[in-house]
Amino acid sequence: MKCKAFLLAIGAIVISGATALAGCPSGGVKELTGAGGTFIYPLMSKWAQEYEKLCGVRVNYQSIGSGGGIAQLQKMIVDFGESDAIMTDQQKKDAQGGGIYHIPLVAGAVAVAINLPNTKTAELKLTPDVLADIYLKKITNWNDKRIKAANPNVKLPDLTIAVVHRADGSGTTFIFTNYLSKASSEWKDKVGSAVSVNWPGDIGGKGNEGVANSVKQIPGAIGYVELAYALQNKMPYAVLRNKSGKYMEPTLESAAAAADVANLPNDMEVMITDSTNPNAYPIVGFTWLLLYSNQKDKAKAETVANFAWWMIHDGQNDALPLEYAPLKGAAIKKAEALLKGIKVNDTVVLR
Repeated sequence: MKCKAFLLAIGAIVISGATALAGCPSGGVKELTGAGGTFIYPLMSKWAQEYEKLCGVRVNYQSIGSGGGIAQLQKMIVDFGESDAIMTDQQKKDAQGGGIYHIPLVAGAVAVAINLPNTKTAELKLTPDVLADIYLKKITNWNDKRIKAANPNVKLPDLTIAVVHRADGSGTTFIFTNYLSKASSEWKDKVGSAVSVNWPGDIGGKGNEGVANSVKQIPGAIGYVELAYALQNKMPYAVLRNKSGKYMEPTLESAAAAADVANLPNDMEVMITDSTNPNAYPIVGFTWLLLYSNQKDKAKAETVANFAWWMIHDGQNDALPLEYAPLKGAAIKKAEALLKGIKVNDTVVLR
């Protein structure tokens, strides 16, 4: 629920964090290409529209999954990548353009969407171990005694659980499996955490859209999607027990609580799932813009760096209406420092 006080507080944080440098880029570049996660797509689409109106730069973003975005950046096919997953050491090593910065854009919650007859949003409670065992295919029916134990007042049907997962390389999967690896040692040992894993079963969907559509169409289905997709599709979702023992909904407030980390690393390559904050929803992650630290083309570098700077400042005002948690002060400062480190021929791009 978006309470007015929360929105005003976040808005104040965003404004106080903004120390914008130059306005629109002056190098004459009129188009940027990017590729990456479906998680950010609703917000990236809004940003692209606004930035073109503001600066006359068209941003073409391909929503192909974090794995695809990383691959296209590695091969220098696009000007920027986008990912909800931190690149592995091997992925960084394989990048043709050298070192890559992970610039945080926003934080977002991953909702566990369900399709259960007569079950409302936030009515069904799931514990971490139960969610992991559903995805491990150890719990296969909605009237299982372990699900009943957390839901004594919910009429659970005798219905097979259809487990839906991402079929493509996905940062949403990275966030979700990172959480399951913390929730279940068996999951960690047997499946692990990555943008693509060897799922124990059932149904694969391409993109957040594909998972959302499958969950909506299949009675008894469960699937993980970025919160905006659950809300836009009016999909009921479960509440999850967090590390402090509280059952939490995926909301702006609970996502912001998870992202409110005291000591963020300078490279911002940090996972924030399973937060110890008692008010945090447990499946939350940053989503990152991926940029080469040493660019080849001065005009293109100036353009993409200015676009990135705009996104982490003025662009944050578009996050709330689309159900993303804006960056807070500490995260903005870390993002600014990374952007100020982008160079062309050893000369910084942003001053």
